[in-house]
Amino acid sequence: MRMRPAASRWIRWSPLGLVVLVLVGAVGLFSNETPPFNERDKAFYMDEAMVNFVRPGLVITVTGHEIAQDGTVKARFKLTDPRGLGLDRLGITTPGNISVSFVLARIPVGQSQYVSYTVRTQTSPITGVAAVQASADSGGTFQQTGDGEYVYTFRTKLPAGYEANATHSIGAYGSRNLTEFELGTQRHDTVYNFVPNGSPVTVVRDLIADATCNGCHEQLAFHGGPRRSIAMCNLCHTPQTVDPDTGESQDMKVLIHRIHAGSSLPSVQAGKPFIVIGNQQSVHDYSHIAYPANIQNCESCHKPGPKQADLWLTNPTRETCGSCHDNVNFATGEGHLNLPQISDNQCKNCHIPEGELEFDASIKGAHTIPTKSKMLPGINVQILSVENGKAGQRPVVRFKVTDNSGALIPVAQLNRLALVLAGPTTDYVSPGNTGYVAETVTAAAAQVSGDHYVYQMTTTIPANAKGSFSVGIESRRVNTILEGTQKQMSVQYGADNHVMHFSVDDSAVAPRRQIVTTEKCNVCHDNVAFHGANRNRVEQCILCHNPLTTDVARRPAAQAPAESINMALMIHRIHAGNQQTRDYTIYGFGNTPHNYNGIAFSAPLAACTMCHVGGSENVPVAAVADIVDPRGYMNPVKPTTGACLGCHTSLDAAAHALANTSALGESCGVCHGDGKSAAVGKVHAR
Repeated sequence: MRMRPAASRWIRWSPLGLVVLVLVGAVGLFSNETPPFNERDKAFYMDEAMVNFVRPGLVITVTGHEIAQDGTVKARFKLTDPRGLGLDRLGITTPGNISVSFVLARIPVGQSQYVSYTVRTQTSPITGVAAVQASADSGGTFQQTGDGEYVYTFRTKLPAGYEANATHSIGAYGSRNLTEFELGTQRHDTVYNFVPNGSPVTVVRDLIADATCNGCHEQLAFHGGPRRSIAMCNLCHTPQTVDPDTGESQDMKVLIHRIHAGSSLPSVQAGKPFIVIGNQQSVHDYSHIAYPANIQNCESCHKPGPKQADLWLTNPTRETCGSCHDNVNFATGEGHLNLPQISDNQCKNCHIPEGELEFDASIKGAHTIPTKSKMLPGINVQILSVENGKAGQRPVVRFKVTDNSGALIPVAQLNRLALVLAGPTTDYVSPGNTGYVAETVTAAAAQVSGDHYVYQMTTTIPANAKGSFSVGIESRRVNTILEGTQKQMSVQYGADNHVMHFSVDDSAVAPRRQIVTTEKCNVCHDNVAFHGANRNRVEQCILCHNPLTTDVARRPAAQAPAESINMALMIHRIHAGNQQTRDYTIYGFGNTPHNYNGIAFSAPLAACTMCHVGGSENVPVAAVADIVDPRGYMNPVKPTTGACLGCHTSLDAAAHALANTSALGESCGVCHGDGKSAAVGKVHAR
């Protein structure tokens, strides 16, 4: 049970020179409060007594401000732990010294972006150009006024005649050093808005929610980690800030678009890398960045919620649009229908939020993704039943393939319709030597029965099969839209897969265990769709990407041995691409090589729960079959080892796993099991 100290306390020095805190007065009990830490935090696994002593975490709160007649600005602020208990900035009466920095900026009247008062001059050693950049205040002073309460006096003063009726903001960011307790450095930031004349704050800069960014990044953390919110970033990444080394704008709306577009920028594709040189001349090359979704999907970031969530639709500008479309020369009209634009005044006349027709000049229209076009008639599949599905029999599958009106689509109008059979649901290692069979359903073989199709598979379920098997359906079609116009196009798109489980031996149907969900994948990828849009649900993917499958059928003989494409091993290796200690290339359809060594995961690799659900990241892995891995350190490799070595790619990690494997199996759970000393959640915690 944790106890909250009362407000009064006194400090005395022990003979050993250690500070001893003696609590005086009443105490409050709060062991039933919501825990401030979760399984992703190292503090979650600490001993309760140590938590009470260290009080890990950092929360910075700006509580007020003062402006003197000479323009001197003071910020009142608090440093606390997540429970609200005060922390000592110097790390004397509470563990961990805390560094805090402050930014002061305003949104000029009639404008929508910040201009920072706190600036620095950066001179490029490359170009000799000097640039004034928004930055943190330097040379200010701190004064402690209470338990965890402080006043910061800015060295930067407001100029005479400053806009007292404009929104002003104080940004504070800081770091607390708790490395001696194996808690690393803990960070936080906050932004405090006010209008100097006392008017309410009505003008803000609020376009993107932190939660939207953190859906892919888990936790925004830049410039050493303490800048953790979009609101904080907006204070310095203003139109006034330019990289003097490269001339690249550091304005938020420009920089973020260009970083996310990365490798798809027209300038990058033409051979000019997109490079920004930061603090201490650190070089950041974003030319390799591949956005995990379709870059045209503006709404993957611009989601409802923030106060200015629709600004991207209602206020197009040359800077914003030109950040992605950087082959447009607005001054000459090149790339812009030969129409020069000397200002942003006319942009919204042509680029309205949404027009009458997709693919027009409206903002939504111009960014329409063809496979998401509302003009497509649609394709939907559903397995209704699996009959004759016992061991030694050929399954009969009843299914629907319909358009969005519910009408049955003739099989001849599809350019792909297939059923995939695999089992058992414990591991998918039967039938055949690849663990699955895929049968193309032709118009002749599919019989119409009322409002659905009936198809009997040519594959026989193995006579010795036990447990539950699965059948998945995949289908796609091609439709022409905007026919007869200058923008006529043919669009190939697929149906959402559907998988049905059934028993082959009269035992209870046992569904496949759930490791991840398609919905979690689509937080970053928007719409996972592979192999010509055929496979777009995790339940379908794992039918083929099972422990037995490799790329041997597609890999040229000269590139032997084959590479494992087991789901657990492959997905970990892909997402940990740039951490791989060897070449990781998979050969796909058309014998096309796909190299993933350049992939950089958008969040810490240790953020297992960004993908995994239901504790499925824990060990031992709920699997039975060994994984065929011809190019791995071990072949075959045990299921838990295979999953873990996807990210932990070193020979040392493989040797450790091998040393803890015997003829009886893996012993990973002894140390890495839930609640153990090196539990997966504990060693991956932040």
